[in-house]
Amino acid sequence: MIDVVLPALNEAGAIARLCTLMPSGYRAIVVDNGSTDGTAEIAAAAGATVVHEDVRGFGAACFAGLMAASAEIVCFMDADGSLDPRELPLVTEPIMGGTARLMMGWRQPDKGAWPISARLMNRALAVELRRRTHAPLHDLGPMRAARRQDLIDLGIRDRRFGWPLEMVLRAANEGWTIGEVPVRYAARIGKSKVTGTVRGTVRTIRDMSRVLAA
Repeated sequence: MIDVVLPALNEAGAIARLCTLMPSGYRAIVVDNGSTDGTAEIAAAAGATVVHEDVRGFGAACFAGLMAASAEIVCFMDADGSLDPRELPLVTEPIMGGTARLMMGWRQPDKGAWPISARLMNRALAVELRRRTHAPLHDLGPMRAARRQDLIDLGIRDRRFGWPLEMVLRAANEGWTIGEVPVRYAARIGKSKVTGTVRGTVRTIRDMSRVLAA
């Protein structure tokens, strides 16, 4: 069994399909981060294990999912419908085979799926990641996999949008082999919490800048 953590805040439009598309042997753990649209109930009806995290923050939800997981290998992916769960084996197989300790999906966007502002921000961040980690990374991939105990041992502290960045930086500092594989990236369902509002974009930049500075 492989656990898949899906941090979710008001993702009622996408969550059921994601849960039902999980490959055989993969368990969806939906971490509801205070949804008001029935996300948790829809996920439970679709067969997911539902965890409630009252502390708001992407990293808080990811950490709660990691703690709730029991499988040796844990995946993370966005719950907005932009990623296809059927591609999860692409990031888990190198972990199982021992060729990588952290594996990430390199987003290959459908036309119009990724706002240009977000794409440029991600590109600049990838350049900085390559400089700091010396890993051939092109994306701060939201689909990723690693061994559960390895992730716990990293001691990731951020509980907001800096969580995925801190994971990569700490993994590189520990000498992990970090890999990347192309995955399809479709238009998300609903408004993005990151690029959908000016406040979300500013908050994300602030959180990631704090992690880089640390």
